[in-house]
Amino acid sequence: MLKTRASREFWLLALMALLVIGAGLGMRDPWPSDEPRFALVAKQMVLSGDWLFPHRGTELYSDKPPMLMWFQATLFTVLGNWRVAFLLPSLLAALGTLACVYDLGRRLWTRQVGLYAAWALLFAVHFTFQSKRAQIDPLVVFFITLANYGLLRHLLCGPAWRWWWLGWFAAGLGVITKGVGFIALLMLVPAIIAAALGWPRLRLHLRDVRFWLGPLAFVLAVALWLVPMVVTATSSGLAEYRAYMNDILFKQTAKRYAQSWDHHNPWWYFLGVMPSMWIPAFLLVPWAIPAWWRRLRRRDPRYLLLLGWWLLILLFFSIPHGKRDVYILPALPMFCLALAPLLPGLLRRRDVQWVLGGFAALLTLALLGIGVAMLAGDPGFERRWIFERGVSGGLTATLGWVALVLGSWGLVSLAFSGRRRFHWAVVSILALAWVAYGLVGSPLFNDSSSARGLMYQTGQRIGPDAELGLVGWKEQNLLMSDRPVRTFGFRRRWYRQLQDGREWQAQDPARRWLLVQEAAMLTCVDRRQSERVGVANRRGWWLVPAHAFEGQCRPSAVELARIRREQGKDDDEQ
Repeated sequence: MLKTRASREFWLLALMALLVIGAGLGMRDPWPSDEPRFALVAKQMVLSGDWLFPHRGTELYSDKPPMLMWFQATLFTVLGNWRVAFLLPSLLAALGTLACVYDLGRRLWTRQVGLYAAWALLFAVHFTFQSKRAQIDPLVVFFITLANYGLLRHLLCGPAWRWWWLGWFAAGLGVITKGVGFIALLMLVPAIIAAALGWPRLRLHLRDVRFWLGPLAFVLAVALWLVPMVVTATSSGLAEYRAYMNDILFKQTAKRYAQSWDHHNPWWYFLGVMPSMWIPAFLLVPWAIPAWWRRLRRRDPRYLLLLGWWLLILLFFSIPHGKRDVYILPALPMFCLALAPLLPGLLRRRDVQWVLGGFAALLTLALLGIGVAMLAGDPGFERRWIFERGVSGGLTATLGWVALVLGSWGLVSLAFSGRRRFHWAVVSILALAWVAYGLVGSPLFNDSSSARGLMYQTGQRIGPDAELGLVGWKEQNLLMSDRPVRTFGFRRRWYRQLQDGREWQAQDPARRWLLVQEAAMLTCVDRRQSERVGVANRRGWWLVPAHAFEGQCRPSAVELARIRREQGKDDDEQ
């Protein structure tokens, strides 16, 4: 009977995770800011056969290692469907992270603790939102969590040498995924402290030669990508390959950490991210801190390793000026694991239940308010929405009804949960909201968010036999195009792209068109002879024929300042 109940509870968790995270899979194309970039790189890998040096258009893409793009390209090769292949790595990574957290909780404490930890992680807003997006972060979170799993299996349940080696190897895979995978190894810092102080249940086994095979496994994982890339870059004689190697190994790693050039935020930035994005689990921290302190005073190494690692990650990412909310995401699984043993007791407290009930009520009221505001038809609100997003006018009414349905569901969930089970109301509301986000939001926003609608209109306007060039383009434009497209660089200044585009267009003016981002339009383009195609991703786009050019395309001081402000820093200023 116990096994049957345990099996039911596990499969309920697994099915809920698959539903919440997987809803909407295959129903949308890549959305900015990062999804189209990675999908485009993966697509060009498949088309060109060059998987070692990723390309974005005609330029090498050296911002991130190619691990995610390899997964996407491989899954497309197997499945033949980009809409599924580009999102599937995030879904699989999220399920793998949940499995690691569940099993680690089960082994370090009890099966029930493992379930609580996985449920807390599944409905943490930060985790669920990122798991439904095709960015690198879900994959690197999985590798870091897998590394933590292997290290903790050895340190707290061992000796378990195979898991020890796997932990180091997974950390290496995290490095060639986003560069920061090594932070999993910071788990050794609190472990060394606990061992030095003689805390029970923890052994490092430093004198065993098998201990030192762990770092070797880490180096082996990194070498899977690093060695062939470096050998090819240094032996090919191509300057662009050497530039790619230098950029990805130095500028995008150590230099980016030490001298961050974007996303500047104050040192306390993550102290605001966690309370706002790790909800609802983070709402219980005021009650958890005294309980954690009592367990640390009893010298329980499980809490020292989990909490110590969380604080080290927080410190590590708080030092540089550049900070984004996703940087701290890898710490969330271990936070939920440290919180899980306390949840059975905390959820029996009346004050905790009232806090969760208040959260559910605020969420319900917000949904109802949004629904009423959209259906009330505030003309100014609708005009701004349509103009900025480039969506159809009837979309606001549809979203209004969806919000009202979700708000009504929240009222029902609160009514049936009762005062002692408000946590079930929270789970119920969030589950339906995420499912609606995937099944309803994905198709509604897809044309405007992915630029599919814009590129379809462009193709219809110029006809099947015309040629198209892109100026000031974004990855989604090239990805969603219905034909081969000519580009003039991606990082290059927009005015230089426009100059080259004009020369290319002049070679066959009757058949060649330029699709130009509105911010890249100069005074040399007569807008009266051009056509504004539409808005996508909050950007206006123009179709420019050859006869629309007048005079020389040299930016004025005002135009150049605007381009630098909107395009950002660029090394190509010649």
